Amino acid sequence: MLRTADEELTIDELAARAGVTVRTVRFYASRGLLPPPRLRGRLGLYGGDHLARLDLIRELQALGFTLSAIERHLERIPDDATPEDLALQRALLAPWTSDQSEDLTRHELSQRAGRQLDDELVHQLVALGVLQGLDEELTRVRLPNTAMLGVGLQILDLGLPLEMLLQAKGIVEQHTTQIAVELRELFAANVLRPYVERGRPDDERERVRVATDQLRPLTIQVLVNGFQNAVNDVIRDHV
Repeated sequence: MLRTADEELTIDELAARAGVTVRTVRFYASRGLLPPPRLRGRLGLYGGDHLARLDLIRELQALGFTLSAIERHLERIPDDATPEDLALQRALLAPWTSDQSEDLTRHELSQRAGRQLDDELVHQLVALGVLQGLDEELTRVRLPNTAMLGVGLQILDLGLPLEMLLQAKGIVEQHTTQIAVELRELFAANVLRPYVERGRPDDERERVRVATDQLRPLTIQVLVNGFQNAVNDVIRDHV
């Protein structure tokens, strides 16, 4: 929801609109994550810009940012940033997958998998990054991407050496990380920096946000297609 800067909310109304407690709002304000309220006599009033910052903080938390990292990120955003500027920040930071992580007991995990998962299988899924352990005994686990449980089990069912699978995982992560870094820099150099250097004009803000949203699925499709073509080339070269 797009916020308007001229909203006037008490701290209780702000907390209710943002879905947090008043204590949380005060804590964020004490850490400098929120600008001071506008004063009407002794009454502090908050606006759409404060709501937008709370939305951005929630987005950063969902991405796994620590409080210190959130503070460093928000330090680079001026206090007078408009709700529209903050909405653009959220668009740039939005995850590229819509899957939400789930915390499960071992029984719930087996139910989700459709079969009983023994300790060895669970440890292998953790090693492959499909699961994250929430305790040393792995009685509770986190499933970061619900779609990957079935994929991980199918891979393990192939009976291939786990060491080989871990090496394959490392190769994929190394190259996809580098691709992500280079593509982000390319987008920043050709879209974001010119937008900032031109003073963040209002008529360009929506174009940048739309471009960011549309690039996600297009980039994923291009990467999948490029990998498939590369595999075909390798096969032809070795036959």
